[in-house]
Amino acid sequence: MIILVVLAFLAILASLGAALFFMMRAGKDTQNGGRRMARALAWRVGLSILLFVCILLAWKLGYIQPTGLPASR
Repeated sequence: MIILVVLAFLAILASLGAALFFMMRAGKDTQNGGRRMARALAWRVGLSILLFVCILLAWKLGYIQPTGLPASR
């Protein structure tokens, strides 16, 4: 599970870096650069949502257990 989370974080950071690269290079070709930046940011959001759902599903199925402070009721 830890490997999946680390890989997901690396993919999220890679798409964020790609969006930064496309934003910095957008001066030459604003139309195409902006579209590529938006696509990279959409991938980042999608990967973040997928990671959250996978962690929630793993918790519900019992693959991971919460640690830390107990929840107050």
